[in-house]
Amino acid sequence: MKITFTGAADTVTGSRHLLDLGGYRLLLDCGLFQGYKTLRLRNWAEPPFDPRSIDAVILSHAHLDHCGYLPLLYKRGFRGEVFCTQATRDLAELMLLDSARLLEEEAHHANQHGYSQHSPAEPLYTVQDVQHCMQCFKPIASLQAADIAKNVSVELSPAGHLLGASSVILRHRRLSLAFSGDLGRPNDLLMPAPRPISQADVLLLESTYGNRQHAKKDVMPQLASIITRTTVRGGVIMMPSFAVGRAQALLLAIHRLKESGQIGDIPVFVDSPMASRATAIYRKHHKLMRMPMAEIKAACDGARFIASPEQSRRLSQSHYPCIIIAGSGMVTGGRILHHLKVHAPNPANHIVLPGFQVPGTRGAKLAAGERSVRIHGQDIPLRAKVTQLDAFSGHADADEIMQWLTHFHVPPTDTFIVHGEREAADAMRLRIKSELDWKVQTVEHLQEVVI
Repeated sequence: MKITFTGAADTVTGSRHLLDLGGYRLLLDCGLFQGYKTLRLRNWAEPPFDPRSIDAVILSHAHLDHCGYLPLLYKRGFRGEVFCTQATRDLAELMLLDSARLLEEEAHHANQHGYSQHSPAEPLYTVQDVQHCMQCFKPIASLQAADIAKNVSVELSPAGHLLGASSVILRHRRLSLAFSGDLGRPNDLLMPAPRPISQADVLLLESTYGNRQHAKKDVMPQLASIITRTTVRGGVIMMPSFAVGRAQALLLAIHRLKESGQIGDIPVFVDSPMASRATAIYRKHHKLMRMPMAEIKAACDGARFIASPEQSRRLSQSHYPCIIIAGSGMVTGGRILHHLKVHAPNPANHIVLPGFQVPGTRGAKLAAGERSVRIHGQDIPLRAKVTQLDAFSGHADADEIMQWLTHFHVPPTDTFIVHGEREAADAMRLRIKSELDWKVQTVEHLQEVVI
């Protein structure tokens, strides 16, 4: 077995691990690079492998940094199979189509207003590209080994984090490899704790929060305080959010705060057509969640979902106290940008960042305290308050990752740290070496290892 780390090495995003299994080639994940421009440019470059040579892709989950490169892979010649859970397949279609529409809209906007360096600006991929690549999906059941080729089987183990998210256990002849995917939290609002894995010869381990711990205090009083104080001064609370998972968790949290009397009956708007469609998928797969469907239905019924662009524009021009949940989660695009252009200059307003912000994104710059934000070629003054709430993160922190590792009955022969910034990945490596005494190493972009 040869592993080539063609993404999510030295960085969080672009999850793409190439496995050569003696005549059979597959990718573990097929994600987009996000964040710094130098990373995003990798999405446009020719990949370091021939897409036509890939026999299969195994998706851990449906976030774009894990599945968002699939339309390009297909466009460049891939015709193999994409294996994942049914919930991941459903969410991936939703998220890829939404991403394609946003890319097309942004290219059109750039051409209209002339702020692109390219003439004409073109989207990274289109809706048609997504529709084509979806024909390759072949969902498989969780916790059941599926033979995908001669001497190659795959098992998907629930990982929390997101509806349908999985760790991957791959077996090739006598060799087993486990890929953690993104691990969720033991006490996530929506999803059960990640299922432990007890054995693997090789482990690819994520390290998004490899050098950090989530705050132990209950985030609900802090969120209630932000909402109440902003409401009293007549402000608007803006929550950049992923439409899938995070939006539903925020709605649930706000619903519980209202039910307990910690906040008043402030209007809540979800400015994301995708969030409405995502909620329908969550209802379809409600048995995968840890809380009753009736409660999330009540939470969603307490919000107004904004559908049309015209409704969104009217909402952005409203200045009465309210909560606006809108994509994207790291402020890289979507309708949140239009709300920020209007409301970010007003010190009465509050921007709540509910979760991890990839370095180089607008969200990371907001969290770092920058006093202006560039949107659609304009520098917008940032006078609104900004708070980052890591407690809403869907990622396990360093302690929770270490706890997950303790379930291995025998240490893997080789452990490779992926999917983390350099500092986080190396901190994870040092903890595993010190506390578990495993053979472990971080990896470089395009590094090859032979097992």
